[in-house]
Amino acid sequence: MERESMEFDVVIVGAGPAGLAAAIRLKQLCAENDADFSVCVLEKGSEVGAHILSGAVFEPRALGELIPDWKEQGAPINTPCEHDKFMMLTEKGSMGVPGFIMPPVLHNKGNYIVSLGNVCRWLGEQAEAAGVEVYPGFAAAEVLYHDDGSVKGVATGDMGIGKDGEHKPMYEPGLELHAKYTFFAEGARGSLSRQLTDKFGLRDDSGPQKYGIGIKELWEIDPAKHRPGYVQHTFGWPMDTKTYGGSFLYHFDENLVSVGFVMGLDYANPYLSPYDEFQRYKTHPAIRPTFEGGKRISYGARAITAGGFQSVPKLTFPGGALIGCSAGFVNVPKIKGSNNAMKTGMMAAEAAFEALKGGAEGHDELTGYTKAYENSWVYKDLKAVRNAKPAFGFGLYAGVLMSGIEGWLFGKLPFTLKHKKADHEGLRPASEFEPIDYPKPDGEVSFDKLSSVFISNTNHEEDQPAHLTLKDASVPIETNLALYDAPEQRYCPAGVYEIVREDDGSNPQLQINAQNCVHCKTCDIKDPTQNIVWVTPEGSGGPNYPNM
Repeated sequence: MERESMEFDVVIVGAGPAGLAAAIRLKQLCAENDADFSVCVLEKGSEVGAHILSGAVFEPRALGELIPDWKEQGAPINTPCEHDKFMMLTEKGSMGVPGFIMPPVLHNKGNYIVSLGNVCRWLGEQAEAAGVEVYPGFAAAEVLYHDDGSVKGVATGDMGIGKDGEHKPMYEPGLELHAKYTFFAEGARGSLSRQLTDKFGLRDDSGPQKYGIGIKELWEIDPAKHRPGYVQHTFGWPMDTKTYGGSFLYHFDENLVSVGFVMGLDYANPYLSPYDEFQRYKTHPAIRPTFEGGKRISYGARAITAGGFQSVPKLTFPGGALIGCSAGFVNVPKIKGSNNAMKTGMMAAEAAFEALKGGAEGHDELTGYTKAYENSWVYKDLKAVRNAKPAFGFGLYAGVLMSGIEGWLFGKLPFTLKHKKADHEGLRPASEFEPIDYPKPDGEVSFDKLSSVFISNTNHEEDQPAHLTLKDASVPIETNLALYDAPEQRYCPAGVYEIVREDDGSNPQLQINAQNCVHCKTCDIKDPTQNIVWVTPEGSGGPNYPNM
């Protein structure tokens, strides 16, 4: 069966903050200039917002530029930040950091605690009302190219293929979406964005991207303990001083608390389990009381770009552009990315509109987007904190000190530290470390992986090709198990990877429980030999996050 095709002026892959902001801005420009350019947004989740996971303290600057009357339009942004608290944790105690010594970049006055998934659902409604065609449940699985090498668009994945590769009775071929310009807004470590980066050498003049794994739970707590607008961050325990990590805890809406842990994926110890570190964190005497008597509602995990200014790649290529976290615009010390992501989507939209208005056919590069970024507040925002994340490579205290100095000097340090290597290169052999004895979950504030995956509402059609692929099937046992004691068992926060053996302990094999995958992309990032490659499953597969 041949694939059908649809023609658009602009196709956007991903209905997150960047993709939806780009779509809305394009349609706004059409309305302002009596033009009619067609815009389509593809979203692999079952609905807009289904795969969106963030803390999230939301900075509304870009939204205010995009939709100035967002409050009157009913945006689900209702809890202003009222109180910031920073703490350093030790194993048994805690120490508050006085607010007056924290640089302005770390204060949240004027920001809001939100469910970013619900914000995206609302943005999706605004996009559709403006005339954007939004297609949830369709995963962009392939980049299409013109004969001259420029990007032609994307194709969605085939539906109804069994694990054996044969067509099932309900088989449907993918759909091709052709566009003059294609924006990739897939979020951190997007599968197509990764291919484009390699094909066009987009990272030739920038440092390696750095990542963190963010693991989050949503709780409904005792009303007597609820403090709407309360924002708390910690660093220190349970991490050692050589491992980047910290927590967030936000009170919002009706008795809801978002709690999570972010851990840099450049860690060295293969016995570390980000998931178990998060569960252990919640048992700390300064943290546990918040959750006692409460109810855990949802769970999820997602990789976060953390390289910052020096890791932003070339943004454009013939026929398209990277926007949002596909390129990596997270301000790490500020712990925010959505604001910058939205603005980059808007800038790309403005560049595309100008090109389309001039009759461009999309074989060129949107150099106007690059120029706009280099003259934008996003560029200034990232440059001002450029040394904070690389300084953590010298340890916790050096990183905290550099973040403070740079924050108070507003980025005026006369040097730029570089990221020396990709995250997977940081892992060391298991022989250099001792296994970590993590406490057993108590079922009250700490929980096992499978019960957590259950409340992420994750689902994949079981009879489909695995979307977690191996370049070489021998590597998991001959290299990963032999040298690193199979770290994929621990860095995956969803129990996807498991070493199984015969009853006598012989014949170890890697079992991939792909149906558990929450699409966090950690395996694609942290696998020490880069043997695991994450590709899109059938559309609508994966988590279905409510209020995350």
